[in-house]
Amino acid sequence: METLTVKTTHQSYPIFLGEQLLQKAEMIFKRIYGSKKKRLFVITDTTVAPLYLDQLKRNLTVHQIVGTFVIPSGEASKSLEMYSQAMTAMLEAKLDRSSVVIALGGGVVGDLAGFLASTYMRGISFVQMPTTLLAHDSSVGGKTGINHPLGKNLIGAFHQPDAVIYDLSLLDSLPQREWLSGFGEVLKHGYIGDQELLDHVQGTGVTNITASMLRQSIAVKAKIVEADEREKGVRAYLNFGHTIAHALEQVSGYGALTHGEAVVNGMVFSLYLSKRLHPSLPIHVDDELDQLQKLGYSFLPLQTMDVRLMIESMLTDKKNTDSQIADVILVEPQKPSVILLAKEEFETYLNQFKGEHFS
Repeated sequence: METLTVKTTHQSYPIFLGEQLLQKAEMIFKRIYGSKKKRLFVITDTTVAPLYLDQLKRNLTVHQIVGTFVIPSGEASKSLEMYSQAMTAMLEAKLDRSSVVIALGGGVVGDLAGFLASTYMRGISFVQMPTTLLAHDSSVGGKTGINHPLGKNLIGAFHQPDAVIYDLSLLDSLPQREWLSGFGEVLKHGYIGDQELLDHVQGTGVTNITASMLRQSIAVKAKIVEADEREKGVRAYLNFGHTIAHALEQVSGYGALTHGEAVVNGMVFSLYLSKRLHPSLPIHVDDELDQLQKLGYSFLPLQTMDVRLMIESMLTDKKNTDSQIADVILVEPQKPSVILLAKEEFETYLNQFKGEHFS
């Protein structure tokens, strides 16, 4: 088991990374909380619960699990309705301010559970126990929240976990599409912060990712979060590919695309925009498209997108300033920058991109 540490302005917390950590849950919780006995509330989903919930209960004998809440799998569960139902369950379990919420699942579970923990009695502790490759990204950094019909992640809070327990053996049960989804965020960290990581993952194949690559990917994010916990500056670089991605997810209907699929589509456009604005950038968009297609990604979402609907969706993005659309581009390899474009200009680039690469 390896341990990384995230050091933010408000707190530091460990990321435990290794195999068979679910079986070591009691020992790990002792490292987090010492001899204190905690009342625990587990939030998970209908995919993960049958696989791992009983196992977690068996391996946490000192602490008392006073309740569980199982949400339907999928992005649609990041809703006000599900938030309200889960909050009611937590109140009925009579959690107090020393209780701990456990997020056992992927990014949807982690985002919802973290937001619940951030708002229950004005904030209680929570622990992230990610079960997907995608959640290696979302479980680190303290962003929590839910969606609204007008946009993705528009309701939320920054709330850092007490720890992240990442059991890599749980990834073995993931279907290919979930590997592709999580791999997208690993690629993102390579593009914005680690050329060696990018070279490794592009040459490895989606299901051959190693613990070392995941450690490198998490380290890129941790370094940025430590420098800018509340996204006032460089943390915005982690949104590389996400302006298009969030719009694709909303326009397609939440759940039609996985988050990672949408991010990879978004990154390709961001690379195109980078090249248009910085012609000397040593990136060839067609080569990147070919490489990503070989890894298994489809770019049908970009090819068939309704540009006007995409623009309407992007205008609600919380990253925008003065009605200008914010996006992250590369000015040099591994050197991201935030830009703001008028909606008409952004729309023109989107149409040109479609015409040049999918005509």
